Amino acid sequence: MRQFLLFISIILVGVLFISRLFYLQVYSSNSDSLYDDNAIRKVWDYPKRGFVYDRNGELLVSNQPSYDVMVIPREVEPLDTLEFCNLLKIDKEKFITTYNKARRYSPRLSSVFVSHLSKSDYAVLQEKMRKFKGFYIQKRSLRHYETTIGANVLGDIGEVNNAIINRDDYYKMGDLIGKQGIEASYEETLRGVKGLKFIQKDRFNRDIGPYKDGEFDITPEQGKDIKITIDADLQAYGELLMQNKRGGVIAIEPSSGEILAMVAAPTYDPNILVGRNRSKNFTKLYNDSIAKPLFNRSLQGVYEPGSPFKLMNALIALQEGVVTPDETVTCYAGYKYGNRFMKCHCHSGTRNDMISGIQRSCNAYFATTYRKILDKNGNASAGIDTWSNHAKSFGLGEFLNNDLYVGQKGRIPDRAYYKHIYPNTFYSTYTISNAIGQGEVATTPIQLANMAAAIANRGHYFTPHIIKSIENETLPEQFTKPKITTIDKQNFEPVIEGMLQVYKQGTAASLQVKDIDICGKTGTVENFVKIDSVRTQLTDHSIFLAFAPKDNPKIAIAVFVENGYWGSRFAGRIASLMIEKHIKKEITRKDLEEWLLKHSLENEYAKPYSGESFRINGQTSLQIVDDQEYNRLKTELNKINKTAN
Repeated sequence: MRQFLLFISIILVGVLFISRLFYLQVYSSNSDSLYDDNAIRKVWDYPKRGFVYDRNGELLVSNQPSYDVMVIPREVEPLDTLEFCNLLKIDKEKFITTYNKARRYSPRLSSVFVSHLSKSDYAVLQEKMRKFKGFYIQKRSLRHYETTIGANVLGDIGEVNNAIINRDDYYKMGDLIGKQGIEASYEETLRGVKGLKFIQKDRFNRDIGPYKDGEFDITPEQGKDIKITIDADLQAYGELLMQNKRGGVIAIEPSSGEILAMVAAPTYDPNILVGRNRSKNFTKLYNDSIAKPLFNRSLQGVYEPGSPFKLMNALIALQEGVVTPDETVTCYAGYKYGNRFMKCHCHSGTRNDMISGIQRSCNAYFATTYRKILDKNGNASAGIDTWSNHAKSFGLGEFLNNDLYVGQKGRIPDRAYYKHIYPNTFYSTYTISNAIGQGEVATTPIQLANMAAAIANRGHYFTPHIIKSIENETLPEQFTKPKITTIDKQNFEPVIEGMLQVYKQGTAASLQVKDIDICGKTGTVENFVKIDSVRTQLTDHSIFLAFAPKDNPKIAIAVFVENGYWGSRFAGRIASLMIEKHIKKEITRKDLEEWLLKHSLENEYAKPYSGESFRINGQTSLQIVDDQEYNRLKTELNKINKTAN
């Protein structure tokens, strides 16, 4: 009996053991347990990143194959380190540093050991990988920028850091992520969803095929293609005009809020941030603290808006009923208040109504207008809040809630802002510089372009955005629903007429374009910097705001050129040419074009670092480019025209 019971027990234990083994190997096999199986290689299956097209369907960003050497630290066995380093073209110190980093990240998970192998290096290394257990080659896609323009628009992709990995468990060591521009703003759309493959290995560490015919593999989801609002031809043209200059240009379609061009100068070829040299090239760009090519001046540059802000003061004054379009102010070559004097270009004794005040950019007219706004009810403290709220309804002083990766709020001050300076009494003369867009008012080029679009639309705007369409998706309401300003529609007409007269017979009369009614406003902004702790005045900034045509406008634009002398000199020329380029698709004002190609501001930017004495608005310091540079720019221009045609 005991023998029988012992026999039965042995049989039962054997059955249970076999059953359990069968269950674990057949029914219970899953991707979690597969991670711990050294005989199975886990390979992330990276999807193709979505393509990027411009508004007209021109391909801007595609993909190219890339090969990375991956490592699973706990599977690494003793190897000929010198041979492996020679194959990878790295030194032993780099080998040890990278291996230790991968081991700290995870001994059992794969991570990138060496990225972006060339095709020739990949071909040589593939033949010898069996000798280096724990290492394997993985193929994935890198970006290929089909153009040399739009670096600050398109952005780039780079390797994730620990902060990103800790914040989002989608990313693993060595993964790539959008770092700037569109690549960052629409990362989740463009990246797709990673898949995972389980590869069976033999005892020689060679791949023998998918584990269980791929039963547990996860199929990747390809990234979605997107179309952006940028017009590649207009973007290229704007970047050409801004060469040898610094500043920002934003062009917007008023009827939709779509950004037609977003130029930040100086710029760079986006392809230099692709591949193994990305880190080196990025560091070089980042360390250029003088030109700041990574600084997107069109979105991040915060400047005093200067005279274009007079348009806002005119609109607020009309809305508050403190002036009429026909009411005049006499200008005595400026505006005197207390013992201070605000100079003006008007001849002494000139009488200006609103239209001529805008046309001539009369400081006296707008200082008077600003004071009337604040002193409307005899309470400047309440008046400045009213003024501030009107300006903010145009998107000034706030983030615009757009889809761009970077930006700045700018500043529209109110009574709370001035409380620490003037805690008790407050008078309109305290902030009189706000009347002409200086003082404490600060804006970005995109905010000014949006203000121009709101004026062009007679009182509403659409949030500026860079996305035109996403594959199989609709745009969010934030981009399609108009934002209404606090200014009534009828109050825009005299202001727009004044802007038209700026071109007809005012400060931009020399910039007219045949058959296009352009409404614009020039601006000259004082430029102070600290050099060795001394507040020093440099050459003024050139600024220009415009839209066209007057009726049924197709483009609104803001141009800011650092150290550009005055509004019509650099910024105005650029604005007129870009407006004509967009509307006519060709250029008739070749004289403006030639002037911009021939003149450089690099000498101006070198002044603070060369010890040269500063001449304010001195024409003699204008730099003419040499023949070689001029011929290069002309060649680029011919390429743009050829592409456009």
